[in-house]
Amino acid sequence: MEKQRCKETPHRFEHSATIVAPPQDVFDFLDDPERIGAHMSGGSPMMLGGAMRYRLDEGRGREVGSVIRIDGRMLGLALHVEEVIAERVPPVRKIWQTAGYQKMIVIQDYRMGFETHPAPGGTELRGFIDYTLPQGVVGGLLGLLAGPLYARWCVTRIVDGTRQHFAARRRG
Repeated sequence: MEKQRCKETPHRFEHSATIVAPPQDVFDFLDDPERIGAHMSGGSPMMLGGAMRYRLDEGRGREVGSVIRIDGRMLGLALHVEEVIAERVPPVRKIWQTAGYQKMIVIQDYRMGFETHPAPGGTELRGFIDYTLPQGVVGGLLGLLAGPLYARWCVTRIVDGTRQHFAARRRG
């Protein structure tokens, strides 16, 4: 996976875990945008009572160029995110990034993705987010305070949620 940050996205967080499953199974699990974003669908303290709803195009987020629209509310404010799949190389890597108009609170534009590598006992899964902070005084301050927490939460939920999913399958 590309370790360097894009000039346009100066902040980065990444997280890895070993998943007890083959790379293709891990990729297939994470190839669903609604599954990968389930942590934002509500019921989480990090969403502060808010929830996000996904609208997928005919590519369903599973082909390069596919568009994903995410709308919702947080702290009573309307949110809107539009993502496009930038890279998809099964079972190795998938990257998506913001495109078009964004209305978020603690981060602005981002490039996010995951990479899989065969590892002893399964797959090494590494997730990442490169992001910018919102512009303006209020957005900038909120971003400085909460942006890194939110980035960590998103990537960790994706990676650790995948690990937990496959661990539960082995037990069940």
